[in-house]
Amino acid sequence: MADKIKIAVAVLLAAAGVGGFYYLDQSPMILRVTAVLAGLVAGAVVFWTSGPGKQFYGFAQESVAETKKVVWPTRKETLQTTGIVFAFMVVMALFLWMVDASLLWVVKKLLGQS
Repeated sequence: MADKIKIAVAVLLAAAGVGGFYYLDQSPMILRVTAVLAGLVAGAVVFWTSGPGKQFYGFAQESVAETKKVVWPTRKETLQTTGIVFAFMVVMALFLWMVDASLLWVVKKLLGQS
């Protein structure tokens, strides 16, 4: 039950920050943005102390660790793959243009004969 209350408080703090943005409509923009950021940070801190918040933090840490294990392609591999994609795109565009032009020609011939 405590976790649900913490999550509700976190949502209310974030909403209060957004509400502060509109409440301070006559104030300088920096103050309005600060109100939003303060509400979001306060909500995040309260959420982080809840059980689901701690689970999410652990998940995020594991995700970062897994991302570091990924073997990213080299610049050469990336450029080659991009070139292949662009070449395929050009070939497919030409093919579809030819099909479209052929169908247009066929339709014009059929309608012209009727």
